[in-house]
Amino acid sequence: MNETGLKSGDFTESPEPFRLFGEWLEDATKSEPNDPNGVALATVDEDGMPDVRMVLLKGFDEEGFVFYTNFESAKGREILSSMKAAMCFHWKSLRRQVRVRGPVEVVSDDEADAYYATRPRGSRIGAWASKQSRPLESRFALEKAVAEYTAKYAIGEIPRPKHWSGFRLVPTQIEFWKDMPFRLHDRVVFRRAGDGGWEKERLYP
Repeated sequence: MNETGLKSGDFTESPEPFRLFGEWLEDATKSEPNDPNGVALATVDEDGMPDVRMVLLKGFDEEGFVFYTNFESAKGREILSSMKAAMCFHWKSLRRQVRVRGPVEVVSDDEADAYYATRPRGSRIGAWASKQSRPLESRFALEKAVAEYTAKYAIGEIPRPKHWSGFRLVPTQIEFWKDMPFRLHDRVVFRRAGDGGWEKERLYP
């Protein structure tokens, strides 16, 4: 056993990646002190320069991994330009990580509306008030915008801004990594096959 109490091979026999990912995410919700659904999202800009930041995973299934953002932000613009991205989940308490890469698609309006409606009212106001990633002259300017939209939508529902929606990363590759003694880590990669299934391969650490 390694320091996590898990034997080598505990996860390497899994026939497909999504159930395994779900099990690992469930484990992380019990052990991570904050945001077990936090994930590093990597994109590239128009010059091919890599960019990375943390976002929150808001859903996943066999179709892919979903997160939401302002499409006018840096990450929004970069994704819309290339329609490709990569993710890395790192759960330090479990000594595990999962890497995902593939093309990206925009979620449906119905899906975005349904998620937006679950956000706290202040977060929905913030989606209107924040010109994400663009220069901010002062904190007061942001607070003023929040106050203006709070007054505008003081009564009734707050509609979803057209520039705020979700992306789904549709994986062509998912790699699972688990810490083992002497840096002889366990690594298993799933690659999307031509028939839509998955091919699995163990990698050297």
